[in-house]
Amino acid sequence: MIILDTWQYFMHRYMHHNKFLYKHIHSQHHRLIVPYAYGALYNHPVEGLILDTVGGALSFLISGMSPRTSIFFFSFATIKTVDDHCGLWLPGNLFHMVFKNNTAYHDIHHQLHGTKYNFSQPFFVMWDRILGTYMPYSLEKREDGGFEARPTKEYKDD
Repeated sequence: MIILDTWQYFMHRYMHHNKFLYKHIHSQHHRLIVPYAYGALYNHPVEGLILDTVGGALSFLISGMSPRTSIFFFSFATIKTVDDHCGLWLPGNLFHMVFKNNTAYHDIHHQLHGTKYNFSQPFFVMWDRILGTYMPYSLEKREDGGFEARPTKEYKDD
């Protein structure tokens, strides 16, 4: 998990900061201002190759996991990524209880003021915290039901 998170954080952040890569590659994924489950892997093929295929291969090779373990690990990572993009904060969701990198955390990243924050994916938020790209948020109950992820006040003006 740490190997995959490290690769994805730095490559994802780089795709945001490199104007060419963002414009021609990563912006395709960010057309989803409001993420949805099927959009989790909606990206340019080059992005899929760099972030997912290379990141997965490095995770597999460096960790020394067996092929059987890798089937479970990458299936879990894919399900987690789909959940992060689903846009739903459901009571009792184990992903939300175990991981700080969750649906609300990733919703903030997809909001227009959040594209320079919350690069971490798919499991932990450690790199965002260490490198100052963590945007705290609150979950606010909506009048018509459900919750809305909003950045805390100190980041709204950035």
